[in-house]
Amino acid sequence: MQNFKEFGLKKELIKALDTLGYEKPTLIQQKAIKPIIDGNDIIACAQTGTGKTAAFSLPILNDMERNGNIQALILTPTRELALQINENIREYKKHLKLKSVVIYGGVKQGMQVRALQQGADILVATPGRLLDLVSQKYIDLKNITFFVLDEADNMLDMGFIHDIKKIIKLLPKQRQTLLFSATMPQEIKELANSLMHNPIEVSVAPVSSAVDTVKQSLYYVDKSKKLDLLLEVMDDKRYHSTLIFTRTKHGADKLVKKLKVNKFKVAAIHGNKSQNNRQRTLAEFKEGKINTLVATDIAARGIDIDDLAYVINYEIPNIAETYVHRIGRTGRIGRAGEAISLVDNEEKAFIKDIQKLMNKKIMVIENHSYPLKKKAIVTSKTNSQKNKSNFNKDKKSPFKTDGNKRKSRRSNYKHSKSHKH
Repeated sequence: MQNFKEFGLKKELIKALDTLGYEKPTLIQQKAIKPIIDGNDIIACAQTGTGKTAAFSLPILNDMERNGNIQALILTPTRELALQINENIREYKKHLKLKSVVIYGGVKQGMQVRALQQGADILVATPGRLLDLVSQKYIDLKNITFFVLDEADNMLDMGFIHDIKKIIKLLPKQRQTLLFSATMPQEIKELANSLMHNPIEVSVAPVSSAVDTVKQSLYYVDKSKKLDLLLEVMDDKRYHSTLIFTRTKHGADKLVKKLKVNKFKVAAIHGNKSQNNRQRTLAEFKEGKINTLVATDIAARGIDIDDLAYVINYEIPNIAETYVHRIGRTGRIGRAGEAISLVDNEEKAFIKDIQKLMNKKIMVIENHSYPLKKKAIVTSKTNSQKNKSNFNKDKKSPFKTDGNKRKSRRSNYKHSKSHKH
């Protein structure tokens, strides 16, 4: 597949993808979208960062017409992933008259209930909050035609298997089920067998090649000094061909303005920019008229630049796989590449998760003009242990979950067949 039009997607979806700069489908999208459009159940082995959200969202949106009922349920283990998926879906459906709602634990339910009462076609949810609101009669799952179980292996590791089984019993037997998992242990295979009818299996390699090929470093810095440090780093590197990541569109625009004041040739790339603007900006970047791009994660997926010297994480992503996806933008086709991360105190937990995912420590650069205050970077053993034990209770945890079943539990369970007919 060379482009998304070959899937036969609605023109409204193609328009949204063009705006986002999605040009060529990723490997998981190439393998999964057509079988899902054709109505098959899917077992997909793919990590976050491979484009799996679009792989299951686009076929669902393509098939759906608004009818006032929840037609698609996307179940995910963490609050942050639920928010990310919902944000992506909002971008994809901006030209369609469909509504998505996200619900998760750890916050009061009032706003989520009000959003549900206004109607939802697509529901993105974590297990505990979903069951809570179902029991309170705020959610009815009898009209579900699509059920997506995302990060199924993490669901099992976090002890959600019993919640998942409860939720499955509430779903219609005639539905299309899409299961995504980064790994495929025996428990996932057994779960899939209990959920699906003649599923098609697809898989892609993990997005980890950049971990070993790109030179990585990080700088600890107070949040208020990030811009100063960024200017120092870019001056020291005599920068050229640099892609800087921020978390939000607003953050990207704000940083561009500050860099322009400092005489940098810079432009932003994000979903609020028109397709013509994005194409013109990329052309100017490749021609050297500008040499710095500031982008959000969603927008950067449409950027294909072979000779990219530097990736700078001005803000650290709260999903570890996103970091790997970001740094993979540089060091392509055997060329040298470097990834630099500016880390404030609140982002240290994200770095810990990133290093755990990569099974690799990132080199810390200590000799710079804006070091993080000593008291901020020293973490006592007591606090470290506390953070670990209260992983899902800490309100500042980047991966918040919900429900009462927190501890990792692996369970043997009887198969309750729930096939689509």
